[in-house]
Amino acid sequence: MTADGTTRLSVDGKHPGGSHLHTALALAAAGVPVLPLRAGKVPFGNCRTCKDNACGGRPHMKAAGPCQCPAPCHAWAAACTDPHVITSPAWAAVWREAVGLAYHPGGAGLTVVDLDNAAAITWAREALPATRIVPTTRGEHWLYLGAMPSANAVRPGVDVKSLTQYARWLGPGTGRMAVLPAAVRALVMKEDTTPARRGVASSLPTRTPWSREVATGCRHTGAYVRTGLERGLALVRSRTESGAGSQAFGVARFLAAQHTACPGPCGLAAIGEEIVTAAVLVGVPEAYARRAVTNGLEAAVERAA
Repeated sequence: MTADGTTRLSVDGKHPGGSHLHTALALAAAGVPVLPLRAGKVPFGNCRTCKDNACGGRPHMKAAGPCQCPAPCHAWAAACTDPHVITSPAWAAVWREAVGLAYHPGGAGLTVVDLDNAAAITWAREALPATRIVPTTRGEHWLYLGAMPSANAVRPGVDVKSLTQYARWLGPGTGRMAVLPAAVRALVMKEDTTPARRGVASSLPTRTPWSREVATGCRHTGAYVRTGLERGLALVRSRTESGAGSQAFGVARFLAAQHTACPGPCGLAAIGEEIVTAAVLVGVPEAYARRAVTNGLEAAVERAA
């Protein structure tokens, strides 16, 4: 990769013949691992042997596995730069059905800050250094030189795609690519995946259970709210190894979205506290859990606005 990224990412987004394979080969020659996308702009599903990750996964995924399937299984982990693989019979069928092209940013030594809406773009312009920008359907991809862990929903409308995610190839973009800044790295706080805390109850965040007393303006019944909350908490508690923080964000966003039509107040702060507690119980640092839940609640409000 050159200092400004012009050598490795100077391939035209479209081939005159509309060939995703042609573009893929050009990107691969420039050192960018590529992957075909099917309808829905998502990777092709695993083959029968690799279904449900029964094969153990690719050796370079988070958990090392033995899979050496010649087909493009395991999404981003199948992205490669080998032209013999890309043009192999195992990939030929998927290229015939491909509707798009993706690449593995981390494999190319890149990080993509995926900005999904206007508010996220405004935030990035204020908080992040200028870099190469690729327009997307709903927002922008900001590309930086350097790889890092991937994470979804680090802020409302913001994902970080790098070592363990793919990004859609939408063209080379414009602007000089900057070195990955500390501000982007700080968006992804590594979750603590150690066993759940076993301290006394007083070591946990203060829990304020949801009740009708704190939700005088909620149009839902108490049973409806409690049922949804308990289901969400169960999802967070099930993430005992990793992903509890991201799950907490999703649960907070979903539950808050149910109340956007209520006159309020709906006691969302109390709901948030219960989600934070559930995340902390499975080992998520409290600061991370609170940030994830706060961002989730705010994301629901922004989406409704």
